Amino acid sequence: MAENYLGESIGKLGFGFMRLPKTANEFDYETINLMVDMFLEAGFTYFDTAYVYTGSEEAMRETLVKRHERKNYQIASKLNLMGAKKPEDMREMFETTLRRLGTDYVDFYLLHGLGEATAKKAEELGAWEFVRSLKEEGRIRHYGFSFHDSPETLDTILSRHPDAEFVQLQINYLDWDSEDVQSRRCYEVARSHKKPVIIMEPVKGGLLASADSPAGKVLAAANPGASVASWAIRFAASLEGLITVLSGMSSVDQLKDNIASVKDLKPFSESEKAAVDEAVRALRSTPGVPCTGCKYCVEDCPQKINIPAMMDLYSSYLVWQTTANSGFRFMHATKDGGKPSSCIVCRVCEGHCPQHIEISDILSKVAALYET
Repeated sequence: MAENYLGESIGKLGFGFMRLPKTANEFDYETINLMVDMFLEAGFTYFDTAYVYTGSEEAMRETLVKRHERKNYQIASKLNLMGAKKPEDMREMFETTLRRLGTDYVDFYLLHGLGEATAKKAEELGAWEFVRSLKEEGRIRHYGFSFHDSPETLDTILSRHPDAEFVQLQINYLDWDSEDVQSRRCYEVARSHKKPVIIMEPVKGGLLASADSPAGKVLAAANPGASVASWAIRFAASLEGLITVLSGMSSVDQLKDNIASVKDLKPFSESEKAAVDEAVRALRSTPGVPCTGCKYCVEDCPQKINIPAMMDLYSSYLVWQTTANSGFRFMHATKDGGKPSSCIVCRVCEGHCPQHIEISDILSKVAALYET
């Protein structure tokens, strides 16, 4: 697979269907249609979804597949290894994905969220043999995997499976040299195996888009005319060997800003590099919870707690040291039940968390802040 062909045919921006705009808890199809059309008109063609993104594959069918010629875009979706119990489950999941999408093939099919444990499960289930067979059948065009673990584990997977055509990594300027995510080292491992990279979480679930954050204040001062998010998108898109940079856009304004950030992509100047370094120092000196809002923790929670919302609330408390002005957010997040005090400390959520957050402990702290 030629890396330059992939990069040039797809463009530096991919549309992640993970954080779609909603109205009254329903997808805002009118806005999504507009965003899909604008994205394609700007020359970008890569759309990303997953089996476990609730309603996302169906939304892609309605807003993309039914409304545009199939040859004009690429679809990426993912196999839910965590939910597969036996080899037959993988085939059922793939067929479900095709039905939801309303298409007879997927361009990029990923083993979802590989790490040490899930990579072992992939071997036991025969997942690699399965995706190879799908490509031979012409039902997928390319296969690879998304990854959340150490550089050493990534090297092991790529050494064992040199046929993997690409790897999807969490890369952003905050995680670039972090001890937990280690974006730089994972990127370097992928490149050493000559694998093109798809970048996810370039804005770290929106955390790097906040103008009120310590980083936002630093970057706004460095360039008042640029959005805070544009710094994160430019950082990711400037790397070599990319297929695309995924952004989970949830508004037309976010889409426009991201398009502008990559359309006239310029490398950081020395002063801009210094500003990003200062922003990282400011963020790292402010305590917070590294939750990206991926929601992998939610599906199997027996108490149906809105865990990402609780993590966000606690992060806000750590920064501001007050619960002022956040009571409504707590009420909204718990309106259907699932208060943090209902946690039974089963820690299933922690087994699914790519960021290895001690979720149960934090839920007890949030309960103490908001329920006493």
